[in-house]
Amino acid sequence: MEIRFGYVSNALNLWDCSPAKTMTFARYSKLDREEAKQALHTVAKQNLEHTLRILHYSVAHEIPLYRFSSSLIPLATHPDVKWDFLTPFGGLLREIGSLVRKNSLRISFHPNQFTLFTSDKPHITENAVADMQYHYDLLKGMGLEDEGFINIHVGGAYGNKETATERFYRNIKKLPAEIKARMTLENDDKTYTTSETLAICEKENIPLMFDYHHYFANKTDEDDLEELLIRFARTWDGTGKKPKIHISSPKSEKELRAHADYVDPDFIMPLLKKLKEMDLDSDFMIEAKQKDRAVLRLVEEISAIRGVKRMSGGSVVW
Repeated sequence: MEIRFGYVSNALNLWDCSPAKTMTFARYSKLDREEAKQALHTVAKQNLEHTLRILHYSVAHEIPLYRFSSSLIPLATHPDVKWDFLTPFGGLLREIGSLVRKNSLRISFHPNQFTLFTSDKPHITENAVADMQYHYDLLKGMGLEDEGFINIHVGGAYGNKETATERFYRNIKKLPAEIKARMTLENDDKTYTTSETLAICEKENIPLMFDYHHYFANKTDEDDLEELLIRFARTWDGTGKKPKIHISSPKSEKELRAHADYVDPDFIMPLLKKLKEMDLDSDFMIEAKQKDRAVLRLVEEISAIRGVKRMSGGSVVW
């Protein structure tokens, strides 16, 4: 069984390298047209250049998974701003894509919790489609539209999960087919359980992004981890990618759902043992607060387990 590891957005071991610098609409509105345009360009250029630095860092440390920041382009989907960022930054985007392909990195996006398809309000669905389009446009600008994935949650239950699920099936039809083909769905820590999310994934032919921490916080007595993992792995059939799992551990007993700075190996051990029994290769996206530092520490700790062999800076075989 092989496990590869990655982290989210920012490499904390790099100095001043945030890829998510922002610009508020309030600030934008106070500038004249040319100043506003220049400000948007300055922030976006810095975010993309920082992303390149982070990817080079990942390559140097042999960390094969990376999740791009969704905030690369400021105000990209704001209805009063929407601007052409693909033309001026085409070169930078292609450079990022070239680096990803050359080093066989696995990349993804994860829009915020407001990108959902269960609402009964049409404008929320319209905004969700626009946000998914933005992320897809970035992948396309990088030349990664056939390999990157955009991960979201099912959405809210709004007091009636069955009705909300039916709305998901209706609303998701408004998403262009080429974008839907790049999406994944993640199980929640409070609302949609792993089995509920799996049922939607299986019906809509969407890969499940299995979050083990969320599973732990929101499981039922009927949930069997091995059975869920078997079904989860099948949703990735035909994608050309290994099943992908989100990993984090609770900050404390009282803050069960909050993410700790690092990943506790003891917390994920039941999952590791089950994957070993099943001989199921998988990719782990670490969602700990310490990001790349958490990846490097966890790989070291897992490598110390008897029978585990470290294959690179960010992968092991057990």
